[in-house]
Amino acid sequence: MSDTSRTTSASLVFADRIDRLNGLIGRAVSWLCLLVVLIQFAVVLMRYVLGLGSIWLTETIVYGHATMLMLAAAWTLREGGHVRVDIFYADMGPRRRAVVDLGGALLLLLPFMLLLLWFTVPYVSRSWSILETSRETSGLPAIYLLKTLIAAFAVLMTLQGITQAIRAWRVLCNPTGTGL
Repeated sequence: MSDTSRTTSASLVFADRIDRLNGLIGRAVSWLCLLVVLIQFAVVLMRYVLGLGSIWLTETIVYGHATMLMLAAAWTLREGGHVRVDIFYADMGPRRRAVVDLGGALLLLLPFMLLLLWFTVPYVSRSWSILETSRETSGLPAIYLLKTLIAAFAVLMTLQGITQAIRAWRVLCNPTGTGL
């Protein structure tokens, strides 16, 4: 086996592992959607039927939405669910799509995610250092966990961007343009 094929094989194993990780996380947090809907329903019933409010439950909805959106974003990218200019992309062949995917990953996604991570780490670290809590008296006591989702989002999206670049590069290196 040549060094090139070993490198290609190792990069594909790495890409597959990232895909599995993001798929596992995405499917797991997708169940939060049901929980968020049930809690929102309970909040509405409490407020309009019983005349009661709950800051704790309202903040739980925010935490649930944030967790879903931040942790499932990489899975959504993997599944092709992010917004693109599909009017052009849909008509492209595999090689042209690979050029768009590679350029998008290397020139847009990865630099932005690394910059986000660069600015997020001190922000999250400060929050953890004081174990930041809600400003509301009866709010949730773990704002630092909510802020940690920003860093987790950046890491998962960076990993998925690397996978996207690996797969696009493989298509471009294959003479048939299929990536196989």
